[in-house]
Amino acid sequence: MNFFELVFRRYSCRRFNKDKPCEREKLKRCVEAARLAPSACNSQPWRFLIIDEPELKNKVAEVATRGIYGVLNRFLPSAPCIVVVLADKERFIARAGGFVMRIDYFLIDIGIACEHFVLQAQELGLRTCYIGYFNERGLRKLLKIPRRYKIVLLIAVGYPADEKDEDMKKKRKPIDEIMFFNRLDKKKFS
Repeated sequence: MNFFELVFRRYSCRRFNKDKPCEREKLKRCVEAARLAPSACNSQPWRFLIIDEPELKNKVAEVATRGIYGVLNRFLPSAPCIVVVLADKERFIARAGGFVMRIDYFLIDIGIACEHFVLQAQELGLRTCYIGYFNERGLRKLLKIPRRYKIVLLIAVGYPADEKDEDMKKKRKPIDEIMFFNRLDKKKFS
């Protein structure tokens, strides 16, 4: 599969085969792909806590979706694996540059690393879904996450319950609405 096909076929899976666990070798390969991502000042602020033990995974899913957080993420308990993506907030060099530019570079770095992760998962036959709306306080307490780390997002990982989602057309803006050469087209840029 070439890169463009891989990107085209990757989608946010919300129906997992909960009876088929993720092989740890495949998960390790996904983390290896993420590990190779670039980062500001080579700070590598990411940490990946892989939750694949069924009882703990169920607790993580329950805590993550407790209360208002469950509205959008009802599918999370069906994922056989949940990756808790952490940011090391004490990576000083990148934080200093981010302060000057008023950009949280660690979030960009983690975004790149996580995209490497999910694309590698797709190539290996696994499916993923980013989860950015969750009960961080509850997860921090359950998993005993030190204050030094921020839980940035979760990634649900598993085999799809069916593949029909892959045939869905992606709803994206036309390229001429988002791409400009040399100057912004004021008619389109509003």
